[in-house]
Amino acid sequence: MKKILVVRYRFIGDTLLTVPFLRNLRKAEPDAQIDVLVSPVSGDVLKDCPYINNLIYFDNAKKHRYEKNDSTPIGFWGWCKYLKEKKYDKAYILKRSLSSALLIFFSGIKERIGFDTEFRGFLLTKRVQYKKDKHEIDCFLDVLEADGIKTEDNYLENWTNKVAQEKIDNLLAPYNNKKKVQVHATSGNLKKQWPLEYFAKVIEYLVNEKDCYVFYCGAKSDEKTYEEIRTLIKTPLKHEPVNFCGKFSIEESTCLTKKMDLMIGNDSGNLHISSSLNVATIAIYGPMDTKKWGVRGKHDVCLTTKLKCYPCGLKHKCKSEKACLYSITPDIVISNTEQILT
Repeated sequence: MKKILVVRYRFIGDTLLTVPFLRNLRKAEPDAQIDVLVSPVSGDVLKDCPYINNLIYFDNAKKHRYEKNDSTPIGFWGWCKYLKEKKYDKAYILKRSLSSALLIFFSGIKERIGFDTEFRGFLLTKRVQYKKDKHEIDCFLDVLEADGIKTEDNYLENWTNKVAQEKIDNLLAPYNNKKKVQVHATSGNLKKQWPLEYFAKVIEYLVNEKDCYVFYCGAKSDEKTYEEIRTLIKTPLKHEPVNFCGKFSIEESTCLTKKMDLMIGNDSGNLHISSSLNVATIAIYGPMDTKKWGVRGKHDVCLTTKLKCYPCGLKHKCKSEKACLYSITPDIVISNTEQILT
């Protein structure tokens, strides 16, 4: 049996965007063992993916320091030995870092296909040009095409766990009499975060004007952000937003999102999750290029600015005090919300 390793660890969104790659790879290699090297927590977004055999959890959260955990070896060379013992025939390195290519090179995997980035081309057996003006999904598919595998489609999809879905369905039972909207107001990078006072105005509209239930979901640490938003809402609300921060796993959060009528939020992996579930998504993109990172579902709206500096991709210090985000006003979001929820 052919054994194939796919390398794409770290962020939720980047991990989920590998799904079209994995689907096309499985079509081409129906009998192969396909394993994916992922990060803890974010890798769980692929737990129910039918196109793979195994997830290998690789914890390097502290800037490429190779961390010890309960089931995997410690240290760079320990990881090389661990992967070498699995005797993979081929690796697709969808991560663009030098360290990921070094890991696979010293793991002794004979075929190594990946992007020719970070001066790592000499570590690969097939180099693929990485195109910054092309959507990340399609860049991943370029890697397959470079290896002689014809790709048939590029749509995103997702799956939910039956046990987790039953739990979420029970929790949401009291809220099934109104439209449900998930708001994702946090960001791993504050430079991509829409102003909290803008979120406050949209939430007030959703609750008081549209009579929707609003839900928050994220890490426990995100609670402070939503508490701050609540203090910015000065008028009484018909009903309070429901805060699930810190209460769910990735699988359960996905099940929650699946039950929503709408997702509104900052550029993040959460928006790719909602889009992959065919939940209408209003995505607020400030400095980031939607051609590269935008959600692409048929019900999705990507909001950007017309400023000359867009998209900067956070490559330099902002001289306009986040004007790209402030120019996307609450009224713009509300107008798009009105069209979706009507």
